[in-house]
Amino acid sequence: MKLVHTIADLRAALAPHQSPAFVPTMGNLHDGHLDLVRQAQPLGDVTVSSIFVNRLQFAPHEDFDTYPRTLQADCARLEQAGCDIVFAPSEKELYPEPQVYKVQPPSDLADILEGHFRPGFFIGVCTVVMKLFQCVFSDAKGPRYALFGKKDYQQQMVIRRMVQQFAMPIEIIAGETQRAADGLALSSRNGYLSEPERAEAVQLSLALRALARDALAAAGSLPDKREALEANAMRALALRGWGPDYLTVRRRADLQPPRAEDALTPQSLVVLGAARLGSTRLIDNFEI
Repeated sequence: MKLVHTIADLRAALAPHQSPAFVPTMGNLHDGHLDLVRQAQPLGDVTVSSIFVNRLQFAPHEDFDTYPRTLQADCARLEQAGCDIVFAPSEKELYPEPQVYKVQPPSDLADILEGHFRPGFFIGVCTVVMKLFQCVFSDAKGPRYALFGKKDYQQQMVIRRMVQQFAMPIEIIAGETQRAADGLALSSRNGYLSEPERAEAVQLSLALRALARDALAAAGSLPDKREALEANAMRALALRGWGPDYLTVRRRADLQPPRAEDALTPQSLVVLGAARLGSTRLIDNFEI
């Protein structure tokens, strides 16, 4: 496995290859990231992963400075998973000057849910992903693949739409959420949890599963009952000491509130949630 730190060295390492399969990350890797790398291997002729903590997607009060940087351990795990090239640029390498050109995703998708509670988040995500795509895919002649986990459900949808809008010759592949034995979605931020918080953290996924059951039971009356069901789910978490931002039922197609016909159509809905447990903000979702 090659570890490269500059765009020039990345492109030189990619020169013999035609069809990259790319897994972008911010490092501090868990088994969900490695599963994406394993999924990527048979798709292209070279498997690439990036490790870059992107300042543009962090608000001033968020954890950019304290986000774990674990490059040596991450590289060892990526090599074991079969990654061929790791691109780990410095901030100066990827942003040699202030990044004043940015990608502005549409507000109906990017300013709801995560975008509502983290203003500007998806501008930062789209901008860095666009730039990473240019670094990895600019000289590719064959099919190009990029893999993102479904745990960040809204994010992979925003990126998929960006690729469509800009007619980028890249196939976006969404990997299933990987979970611990108790059902907690794997996340790089789970390491922030204390032992009692870790035991409690599974309640977010349980609350979403309960909301999914209630949504399915409501059937065609879901549009009228949705807000009450969501409020009940959030109240139950709050009573356990959580600070919920949202627990909601949405359409898979566009993350808008469901209509009656959506509630009666199999596999058309998704429940999504974000809540703070102590100082750690967790997100999760289930397709239903």
